[in-house]
Amino acid sequence: MIIDKAKEVLRIEAEGILALVDQVGPDFKKAVELIMASPGRVIITGIGKSGLIGQKIAATLNSTGTTSFFLHPVEAMHGDLGMVDKADVVLAISYSGETAELCILLPSLQKRGVKIIAMTGNLRSSLAAQADAVLAVTIPQEACPLGLAPTTSTTATLAMGDALAVVLLDLKQFKASDFRRNHPGGSLGERLKVQVAEVMLTGAAIPMVEAGSSLRQAIEVLNAKNIGAVLIMADEETLAGILTDGDVRRLVSQGQNLDSITLAAVMTAAPKTITEGLLAADAVSIMQRHEITILPVTDATGRLRGVLHLQDLLGKGEFRFLV
Repeated sequence: MIIDKAKEVLRIEAEGILALVDQVGPDFKKAVELIMASPGRVIITGIGKSGLIGQKIAATLNSTGTTSFFLHPVEAMHGDLGMVDKADVVLAISYSGETAELCILLPSLQKRGVKIIAMTGNLRSSLAAQADAVLAVTIPQEACPLGLAPTTSTTATLAMGDALAVVLLDLKQFKASDFRRNHPGGSLGERLKVQVAEVMLTGAAIPMVEAGSSLRQAIEVLNAKNIGAVLIMADEETLAGILTDGDVRRLVSQGQNLDSITLAAVMTAAPKTITEGLLAADAVSIMQRHEITILPVTDATGRLRGVLHLQDLLGKGEFRFLV
């Protein structure tokens, strides 16, 4: 009985999503065109279960290249409407299309000149009548046996939101590398799939000094850039060595006179490096093998291109050397 009921719910919800296939038509295309033509953001609004689904749709749009945020319709009428610009596009969600809080908000949105996309199961509703494009999410039935709790309807709405996000992703030519840049706190495995060139520090962020510099000058750059090391350069593109925080600490603990020591005498010559085309996972492997946290990055000809720090690859506290 329990298992049969669960299977029935899943079947009903699956049928609800399949029912959307024939509802995708000219208005879906128009909705996409409105968003693509807009220099602003997609603002999602809805209340109750529709509002919760709207928040997820906003999150999906943001992570796939379409700037979006969720606007609560009640809060909008009490000041948050100020966040809406005429360049924005509003996606209003209500299965019935008659949600009072949403219908009250629509005239204010229209006065601002924003385009409105409705997502509703009722094509004859007040919401649909005031929208510039309507995304139909009409379902055969709710999975709730009472027909009261939004179940299939919210699943269908969520699926239509995903369809919208993926179509926009495709049109914007959004790539996996773009997705990863939007997810710097994503899973370790995903972060390690990026190329070194995508995560390395470059340009002015690279701590480096000329080989003829004094030790104190090198220490000043080391402190200023604060990544734990400074690169010693034979010329503008050729790496001669590296000086780390640990090197300096050892000198201080030994009571050495820093002014009497040359940079060449304390730097590590010919340090470990990695080429920019390899993966972050390869960089971590090198760092782990040699128990280092800084790795200069070079191109195929050996010219310096950047520098990697372990924390930039993995995040604080997420990595331990194996013993």
